[in-house]
Amino acid sequence: MDSKKIDKIFKGAEKKKICIIGDVMLDRYMFGSVSRISPEAPVQVFDLNKTENKLGGSSNVSLNVKTLGAEPYLIGVIGDDESGEILKNEMKALGQDVSGLILDKTRPTTCKTRVMSESHHLIRIDSESKTDISKKTESQILEKLNRINSNIELIILQDYNKGVLTKSLIKKVIGYAKKHKKKILVDPKFENFFEFKETFIFKPNKKEIEDAFGRKSKSSEDLDDMVVFLLGKLKCKNVVLTLGEHGMRIYEKVKGKVRIDSIKTRARKVADVSGAGDTVISTIAYCLAGGADVHEAVLISNIAAGLVVEEVGIVPIYKDNLYNHVKSEFKK
Repeated sequence: MDSKKIDKIFKGAEKKKICIIGDVMLDRYMFGSVSRISPEAPVQVFDLNKTENKLGGSSNVSLNVKTLGAEPYLIGVIGDDESGEILKNEMKALGQDVSGLILDKTRPTTCKTRVMSESHHLIRIDSESKTDISKKTESQILEKLNRINSNIELIILQDYNKGVLTKSLIKKVIGYAKKHKKKILVDPKFENFFEFKETFIFKPNKKEIEDAFGRKSKSSEDLDDMVVFLLGKLKCKNVVLTLGEHGMRIYEKVKGKVRIDSIKTRARKVADVSGAGDTVISTIAYCLAGGADVHEAVLISNIAAGLVVEEVGIVPIYKDNLYNHVKSEFKK
């Protein structure tokens, strides 16, 4: 990839609108210390010092799209509760559009609270519903998608199995995308793994592949065979497989045959892999919106993932930082 092409991709993606549909989440961190045992029961007493709120799930994908310089439109479901209000306020503070959030009084906002003492993770408290959203809420999601149709470049389906991406909604969104010639990128989870048919990019990790097939891969070749089978079963254009410290692989059909390309990881030091998958799908979408082909988009997203895993906690990828590293990388 030459310098002109890199400039063209980053400039081309500026302000392009990318729609994200999926499970929004609030990640809450409670920091404090433990130094004594409760007189009421044989349990530790946690002295709370501060609380931090961050965007998680598809909300984090939306944030990454924003910090890269494109315009995310997030469609998701929140509850009529404090966590929902906090999530909306966090999004607004970060300059994001919250008009795609749908209020459903029958379910809570997904919130994951992590209790931390110094560098120790003591406990995680989850508040969520995993039941499917109602047909009424499905209709509201499709209405919002139709309303922004002419403005969006592509759609990301971000599934965490929290009930928003139902089987029927997945089918309807894919049908909508085919009708309006919009590319769909999928970040899947176990429950609906085989429902995402005829999409442009399907992006699982190794564990998700193995969970879906119900067995561990015996070798690199065996894993390739599983993905090649998946490519045919889903009839998708490309599978991008993330392999953590072993990088990524792109599987695509070329003249009836599957071509496999391996990309080595770019991380220099790994501090925390949390949120790396969100970074990858966001960066791929951003680059495609800027005119990159799949290989260029994956190469750049691999560099982006390498940067965020060097940081502790879930952090977004920023345009200038990524641009400078991409330019430096391809000078070599």
